[in-house]
Amino acid sequence: MAIHSIMAMGPAMTPSTPKAAPTSFDSQQKFGTYLKEAIQEVNTAQVQSDVMTDKLVRGEDVDLHNVMIAAQKASVALSATMEVRNKVVEAYQEVMRMPV
Repeated sequence: MAIHSIMAMGPAMTPSTPKAAPTSFDSQQKFGTYLKEAIQEVNTAQVQSDVMTDKLVRGEDVDLHNVMIAAQKASVALSATMEVRNKVVEAYQEVMRMPV
C-alpha cells in the first residue's frame, strides 16, 4: 500500500492565499454579464426556433419533430425568463415597501 503526501492530492487540498473579497462594483459587473448572457441564450433559442419553422414552411429538408423540439425549448426558456423577471420585480417592490 502506497502512502502519498497530502500535497499530492491536488490544488483543492493545497493551502492558498486568501483572496480579496470582490467589491460591489465587481459583483454588479459579473451579475450584469451573467444576466446579459442568459438573455442572449433565450434570444438564440427563439431565433433558432423561428429559422427552423421558416424552413419547414418553405418545404426545406427539416424534420417536424426537430422543429417542435426547438419551439418547445424556446417556449420553456422564455417562460422561465418571464418567471424570473416577475420574481425580481416582486422582490424590488417588496424592498421599496420597507420602512426606512
